[in-house]
Amino acid sequence: MMREGDACVALLRSKLHGLLERNHTLEEENKQLRHQVSRLKGQVASFEGQDTDKRILWKKLENSAASINNSKAKKFVHSNDDAKEAADVNNSLCYGRQQFSRTTLVRSRAPRIPNPPPSPTCIQPVTNVRKEGSMVPPPPPPPLPSKLQRSTKAVQRVPEVVELYRTLVRREGKNDAKSGSAGIPVATNNREMIGEIENRSAYVLAIKSDVENQGEFVNFLANEVQNAAYKEIADVEEFVKWLDGELSYLVDERAVLKHFPNWPEKKADAMREAAFTYRDLKNLESEASSFHDDRRVATPMALKQMQTLQDKIEQGIHNTERVRDSASGRYRDLKIPWEWMLDSGIINQLKMASLKLAKEYMNRIVNALKSDPFANDEALLLQGVRFAFRIHQLAGGFDEGCRKAFQELKTYASKSE
Repeated sequence: MMREGDACVALLRSKLHGLLERNHTLEEENKQLRHQVSRLKGQVASFEGQDTDKRILWKKLENSAASINNSKAKKFVHSNDDAKEAADVNNSLCYGRQQFSRTTLVRSRAPRIPNPPPSPTCIQPVTNVRKEGSMVPPPPPPPLPSKLQRSTKAVQRVPEVVELYRTLVRREGKNDAKSGSAGIPVATNNREMIGEIENRSAYVLAIKSDVENQGEFVNFLANEVQNAAYKEIADVEEFVKWLDGELSYLVDERAVLKHFPNWPEKKADAMREAAFTYRDLKNLESEASSFHDDRRVATPMALKQMQTLQDKIEQGIHNTERVRDSASGRYRDLKIPWEWMLDSGIINQLKMASLKLAKEYMNRIVNALKSDPFANDEALLLQGVRFAFRIHQLAGGFDEGCRKAFQELKTYASKSE
C-alpha cells in the first residue's frame, strides 16, 4: 500500500511540475503579446495623427484659398482678369490635392538616360553622286567567302546512295516513309489577366508616370529605330538586344509606347523578328556543327539524338523558305538585312552541318555492326541508308567525309546480300 501511495504522489508531483512549466510559458507568451499590442497601438496612433495633420493642413489651405478668393472677389469685382486668376488658384489647389494623393501610391521616376546603341561592324556605304548629277553605278556584290565556295564545290551528288537506298527498300518490301518531325507548339498568348491588371490604380498611375516623364527617352529610341540601317544581320541582333534592354526600364512596354504615335512599331517588330529568327537558326547550326557522338551512349539513343537534331534543321530550313519571299520584301523596305535568308546564307550553313550529322550517323552504325555480331544487320543498314539518303537529297550531295562513311556502309550492305 505504501509503494502504491508513493507512486501516486510521484505521478501527481510530475503533473504539477509540468503544469507549472506550462503556466510559466503561457505567461511569457502573454507578455510578448501585450508588448506587440502596445506597439501596434502606437503605430496606429501615429498613422492617425499623420492623417489628422494632413486633414488639418488641407483645411487650412482650402480656407486660405477661400479667403483669397473672397477678398479678390470683393476688391476686383469689375476685373475679368482677376476673376480668372482666382479660378486658376482653385483649379491648381484641386490639381495639387489629386497629385498629392497620387504620389502616395506611385513615385514618379527620373527620366531615363539611355545608353548609346552598339556600333555596327560594317557601315552602310554612302552612294556617291557625280558633279553632273548622274548616279554612280553601285559596285558589284562581293564574292562568297572562300570557305563557303570550297564547301559548296566539295559537295557532289553520289548516285550510289539512291541506288542502295532503293535496293534495300525493295528488299524489305517497304515504302519509304520519312520520320515525321515533331511539330513546334504554337505559342499562345494568354490575355485573360490583362483587363484585371490594367484596372489596378497603381499600375495605371505607373504607366501615366512613364508617359509623362519618359517622353524624351522614348523619342530617342524611336529615332534610333527609324534611322537604323545595318548591312549585317549580326548587327541587327546586337541592336535588338540593346533596344530590349533599354525598353525594359518602362513599366509596361506595350502600354507606354501606344501613347507615342511616332514610335515605329512596324520596323521594331520586323527587326526583332529577323534577329530572333537568325539567332535560332545560328544556334541550331552551331549545335549541329559542334555535335560529337559520345560512344558511351547506347546506339539507339545516339541515333535518336541525331535524328531529332536533323528534324530541327529541316524544320528551320522549311520555315525560312516558306516565309522568305514575303519577309525579304518587308525587310528590304525597312532597311533590314535580308540576304541571310537566301540559299547561299544560313540555309547553306545548315545543310553543311547536316553533312556532319550524316557522317556521324553512318559511322555509328558501322561501329555498331563491327562491335555487336548479334545486331540486326538488315534493320541497322536500312536505318543508316535512309538517313544518308535523306541528307543527300537535302544538301544536294555528299562531301568527302560522308562519301568515305557511305562506302563503309555500302561494304556491309554488300556482305549481307
